[in-house]
Amino acid sequence: MPSSVASHSHRSTTKVSHKPFKSRKATKGALKELSKGKVADLSHRKTPHQQLMSKFDRRNQARQKQQAKHKEHLRETSIFAGRDGAPRIVAVIPLCEDVDAAAAVRLLSGSLDIDAEIPEEGTVRTDVDRFKQKIQYVVAKRDLMACLDAGRVADFVIFILSPDKEVDPLGELIIRSIEGQGLSTMLTVVQGLDKIEPVKKRSQVLSSLKSYIQHFHPEQEKVHNLDSRQECANLMRSLCTLTPKGVRWREDRSWMLVDEVQWPANEQENVILTGIVRGKGLKADRLVQVGDWGDFQIEKITAAPLVSERRKTEGMAVDDGEKILDTPTEEQDDLAELAPEEIMMDDDMDATMSVATTEKRGVLLDDHHYFSDDETHLPPPPKRLPKGTSAYQAAWYLGDEFSDSGSDFEDVEPSSMAMDTPALPQDGIEGFAPREPTEAAPSEYPQSEMFLDPTPDDEAEAEQLAAFRGRKRDEAEEDREFPDEIELHPHVLARERLARYRGLKSLRTSPWEEAEDRAHEPEDWRRLLQVPNYKSARSQVTREALVGGVAPGTRVHVYLRNVPTSLQSTYNPAHPLTLFSLLRHEHKRAVVNFDLTLSSDYPAPIKSKTELIVQCGPRRFVINPLFSQGGNTPNDVHKFDRFLHPGGSAVASFIAPLTWGSVPTLFFKRTSPDESTDDDPDAAKLPLTLVGTGTSLPPSSQRVIAKRIILTGHPYKIHKKLVTIRYMFFNREDVEWFKALQLWTKRGRSGFIKESLGTHGYFKATFDGKINPQDSIGVSLYKRMWPRNARAWNPAVELKGEAKEEAQDVEMEVEGGGVVV
Repeated sequence: MPSSVASHSHRSTTKVSHKPFKSRKATKGALKELSKGKVADLSHRKTPHQQLMSKFDRRNQARQKQQAKHKEHLRETSIFAGRDGAPRIVAVIPLCEDVDAAAAVRLLSGSLDIDAEIPEEGTVRTDVDRFKQKIQYVVAKRDLMACLDAGRVADFVIFILSPDKEVDPLGELIIRSIEGQGLSTMLTVVQGLDKIEPVKKRSQVLSSLKSYIQHFHPEQEKVHNLDSRQECANLMRSLCTLTPKGVRWREDRSWMLVDEVQWPANEQENVILTGIVRGKGLKADRLVQVGDWGDFQIEKITAAPLVSERRKTEGMAVDDGEKILDTPTEEQDDLAELAPEEIMMDDDMDATMSVATTEKRGVLLDDHHYFSDDETHLPPPPKRLPKGTSAYQAAWYLGDEFSDSGSDFEDVEPSSMAMDTPALPQDGIEGFAPREPTEAAPSEYPQSEMFLDPTPDDEAEAEQLAAFRGRKRDEAEEDREFPDEIELHPHVLARERLARYRGLKSLRTSPWEEAEDRAHEPEDWRRLLQVPNYKSARSQVTREALVGGVAPGTRVHVYLRNVPTSLQSTYNPAHPLTLFSLLRHEHKRAVVNFDLTLSSDYPAPIKSKTELIVQCGPRRFVINPLFSQGGNTPNDVHKFDRFLHPGGSAVASFIAPLTWGSVPTLFFKRTSPDESTDDDPDAAKLPLTLVGTGTSLPPSSQRVIAKRIILTGHPYKIHKKLVTIRYMFFNREDVEWFKALQLWTKRGRSGFIKESLGTHGYFKATFDGKINPQDSIGVSLYKRMWPRNARAWNPAVELKGEAKEEAQDVEMEVEGGGVVV
C-alpha cells in the first residue's frame, strides 16, 4: 500500500461547536421582560420534534382533559341526580302496525322487576332503584303530530320495529320527520322476534332491520331484542347511565313536558301547568308557547315538589304553603305582534305624493323613468377610425376627423360607448350567456336599412300568430323549458297590463326604487319587526336567556293568563303537551325566510304560494310561501321562482313570528285522495306529506323578491345587425313605452329598440352581432312580490276538516288576458 494512503486519516468527528448565544445582545425590551420574571413563549417557533412534551407533561395534560370532561359530564347529568332530580324522558314510538308501544314499556320495566301500570297512550313515570334514576315514558300511538311532540322533548327516542312487517309509508314519514326536527339520542328495538321460525332465521332478520335503520342513522350499532330479558336490562342500563345528546335549538330555550293541567272554573282565573323545567332557566317575563294553543303571558311561577312515598311513611313534614319562585316585572313581554300605529313621517308623505303625481310616459329603468321621445338609451354611433386601431388608441381620436370613405377606415365602437352586453346569471339575466359578436362592422349599405312599412292583413296576422304560438304543455314543464315567458294577447295593452313592472340593467347590482312600490305594499308592512343587525341582536337575546329564572330541574306550577276555556275541549291528556319559553321578540311578526330543500322522495314540483304546513321548533303554521333564489346580492334583490322543481332548493318567505337562530324546519303538504301514485299507492292514506326540510334564516323586510317576466319576439326580417321584430308588442304605443329596455337573445346577443314600424307592433332593433333566424328575442321586466301572512295551525280544524284547495294566484298575468307560458 502506498505510503501516501497509509498516512492519510479522517477527522474523528464532524461535530462543530458553535458559539453560544450572548444574552447581552438581546434588546432592552427583552431584558426588561426577563427582569420581571416573564418567560417568552417561543412554542410557535419550535419544530414538532422540539415541541414533544416530556412524559410528565403528557400525563398532566391527559389528566386535565379527563377532569374537564368529567366536570362537563357532571354538569350535563346533574339535572338527573338526587332524590328530587328530573326524570329522563323516553319517547317510545312504533313504526309498524303490529307493534305495541305500551307492551314494549312493560317488557323494559319487567326486566328490572319494576311493577308499574303502563297506559296504552300517554305519559308514565317510574323509579329505577337499581341505577338511582327516574324515567318518564311517553307512550305514543302511530300519529304524526303526537310523535313529533314526543320527539322534540325526549332525551331518548326508542323506535320499535317489527320482524314480520316492513315499515309502511306512515312509519317512514314519522322517522324522517322526527329526524328533521332535531333528534336526541336514538335507540332501536324489535318486538316479537321469538315468533320467527326457524331459529336460524332470527339473526338474518336482525341483520336486515339493522341495515334498514342504518339507512337513516348510520351510527346505530345494534337493534335490541325486547323478547330477551338480558337485552332489555342492558337497554335500561343505557337509558339510566348515558348522557343524552340533546337538541341544540331546544337547549337554547327553557322548556318542559307538561305533566298536569288544572282548568279553572271561569275565564277570570288562571290555567295552571305543572312540569319540570328543562334547558335554560324559566323566566316569568318571557312569553311561553304551549303546544298548538298559542302564546301566553305568565302570571307567576310557584314550586311544586313531589311528595315521595318515603317522606309519607317516615312522617316528614310537608310544606303546604305556596312558594313563589318568580313573578313578572315591568319588563314583561306583551302579546303585541305589530308595532303601534304611528303617523307617517313627512318625508314618506312627500315621497308618496311625488310618486303619485309623477306622470309616467315610459317604463321605469333602474332609478328613473325614460320618456318615449328620449333617444339617449341608444348607444352613440361608431367612429370612423383607421383599420387595426385598438380600443385604447380610439380614445385619442376626437370627433370624426377621418371622414374619408376609403377602404382603409372602419367603424369602431369606443369601449366607453359600447353597448352593454347581456348579463350573466350572476349579473342579472339567468340562463343566457353572452357570446362574441360574429360581425364587428355594421351594414356597408345604409340604403338597405330602409325596410318597407309592413301592413299585414289582420286575419292573416291572427292566423300567423296562432300558428306561431300553437303549443300547449304542462304548466310546470313550460316553466322548466321556458322560464318566466309570457305571451301578450293582441287586444291587451302591454303598458296597462304591465304597469307595475320595470326594467333593470342588472338584477344583481341595479338599485331597486322602493318608492314605486309604496302604493302596493301590504297594509301592515311598515309595522313589522325590523332587525338591522341580526347577529348582534341574536347574540344579545341569547345571552339574556343564560342568566336568571327558575333553575332547570325544578318542578313548578306555571300560571298562565287569559287562556280561552274553549281549549279545554281540545285538550287530550294522552297527547304530550309541551311548553317552550320564547326568547325576547319571538312573538313579533316579521318577514321570515327559510332555506327550503325539496325532498328527493317528493317527485312533483311545488308551485309558489301553494298552501304548506311548516313546523319550526315548537311552532306550526299554515303558510303560502313565496319561493326565490338564495344567496347574497349587493342590492338585496332576488329572483322569484314560480315553481320549486324536484331536487332544487329555494328561499321560502312569508310573514310570521320571528325565530332566533338556525332552527330546523319541516314543510308538509296536505294529501288529497286523488294523489296516490303507482309507485306509492298508500300515499293517499297519509294526512300529510313531508315535501322538504330547511333551516330558518335571518328575517328581512328589505329583501326584494322580484318576479321576472319575459316578452319574446320573432325576427321577421334580418339584415346583419339590423332586425325587424314582431309578436313582442301589438301596437305602436307599447313599443314607444318600452323603448328604453335592453333586448337580448337566447344565443347571447344584446341590442336596443331603434324605431317602431307601422301600427301592429313591429319595430326595428340593432344588435351587437348578426342574428340567427332561429333565434328568439326577449326583454325582461320585473315586479316586486309581497309575502303573505301565515296563520296558526289548528289541528282540530286542519286535520279533521276536509283539505282545503290550494290558494290560487290571482295575479294580473292571468286575469289581465295574458297566457302564462
